[in-house]
Amino acid sequence: MADIRVKICGLRTVADVTAVAAAGAAYAGFVFFPKSPRHLDLATARDLALAAPPGLAKVALTVNADDAALDAIIEAVPLDMLQLHGAESPDRVAEVRARYGLPVMKAVGVADEGDLAAIFDYSATADQLLIDAKPPKNAALPGGNGLSFDWRLVAQRRWLRPWMLAGGLTPENVAEAIRLTNARQVDVSSGVESAPGVKDHARIAAFAKAAQ
Repeated sequence: MADIRVKICGLRTVADVTAVAAAGAAYAGFVFFPKSPRHLDLATARDLALAAPPGLAKVALTVNADDAALDAIIEAVPLDMLQLHGAESPDRVAEVRARYGLPVMKAVGVADEGDLAAIFDYSATADQLLIDAKPPKNAALPGGNGLSFDWRLVAQRRWLRPWMLAGGLTPENVAEAIRLTNARQVDVSSGVESAPGVKDHARIAAFAKAAQ
């Protein structure tokens, strides 16, 4: 399981960024979604991004953000990638990618085999795909709910773009998830927290170690 790339999402403090870098993660995720306990204002996000060492990719997670909101984020925060985690269409993904010149990762929620077709649809316009557990109906958050899905649905599948496994991953189950799915990238948020929005640095280190 060598060379697994780890993304830790929902960072809120410089100490979080330091812990993620020390763990050897490849991506640091910053959330811009007011309903989330991990939401950042632009000034804080800028401080966190500037604290990230070279080689740690800075990812902005947004949910159905319009151009004005994305303009403000891009202007204030030095970023390496945009993550679209709402109901953005493949055409909207293409628009965002063209407008900002940054790689775009599109999250796709999966609950059953019928959801897999969307992964192919987004493969045409996104640079990467994040395959996550589909949130329950009427859920306040589109991700970060600590829910997993049946990993057998994506076991050993190959997509047209690089993809990342998310949804309910923890230090305790990430090795098994990688074994079952052959994912080469994994994403975690609530699975390395002691409370909603509060990262546990020991669990971050344990997650990154278990993923390898």
